[in-house]
Amino acid sequence: MKPSSATVAKSIRRVHRAPAPHWVGNGFHVNSLFFYDQDAQALSPFLLLDYAAPRTFAPSSQPRGVGVHPHRGFETVTVAYQGEIEHRDSEGNRGVIGTGDVQWMTAASGIVHEEWLSSAFNARGGTLEMAQLWVNLPAQAKRAPPRYQALTQAQIPVVRNDGVTVRVIAGAYPDAAGETLAHGPAQTFSPVDVWDMRIEPERRLDLALRDGYTTILALLKGSLRVHGETHVNAPTAILFEREGSVVTIEAGAEGASVLVLHGEPLNEPVAGHGPFVMNTREELVEAFTDYQRGTFVRSRATQG
Repeated sequence: MKPSSATVAKSIRRVHRAPAPHWVGNGFHVNSLFFYDQDAQALSPFLLLDYAAPRTFAPSSQPRGVGVHPHRGFETVTVAYQGEIEHRDSEGNRGVIGTGDVQWMTAASGIVHEEWLSSAFNARGGTLEMAQLWVNLPAQAKRAPPRYQALTQAQIPVVRNDGVTVRVIAGAYPDAAGETLAHGPAQTFSPVDVWDMRIEPERRLDLALRDGYTTILALLKGSLRVHGETHVNAPTAILFEREGSVVTIEAGAEGASVLVLHGEPLNEPVAGHGPFVMNTREELVEAFTDYQRGTFVRSRATQG
């Protein structure tokens, strides 16, 4: 993927400083870096990002995580940095992702799933660190069949250059001239780039980006200086204006861990509540009604 030939810098639209962390279920202690209620159109196609900073869990025989719950109309992307997360859903998908792995789950027409610290990890204890991103689906894909992609660490290409390490989860990662260096393994319904980046202390980087695309830098650890002026500390999400094709960042003295989110805006209405994200209120009512009637999904693999 090549960005626009212009080298106009994307200016900062808003800095989302994460509020105090909160528990999701009893296993995920997360900072919400952004949520679509803040400005759905400006964030599109991205909806939400939760980050669970490193946290040590003692060994336990009691399950930790989030029990059975539904989703419709979007995708969840879970990145495991440390620890193990176990998943199962109504499509019969089951699996464990560990350090460096990614789970890309497309809820689309409807899925019921549950997420736990893996039974083995929970029994022995250890440090958990993870992030979960929600990606909106275009209207025509919200009724598509659910899909599950388990992306192992070995499947995710790594680009290393001058103190910067990038894992390309989705989309294409270009060099400063716009030439593609690697393609991510995730299949997406609209053009989306997800780059998991580590920047060594005081290293500077020019990100080549597409004019007209949404760009969010989710700073998970460390600090950054953006365009040589704005200094931000983790955990923070930086949302940029769509005009322009480059963002210049420099890591602070402790380095930085950044999740780069870059995608084509959907330019469609967003109607969301709880576990459902659709285009209209009527579609939301339909989702809740389907779930209550038991007609939400084709099977109940998570409950049997």
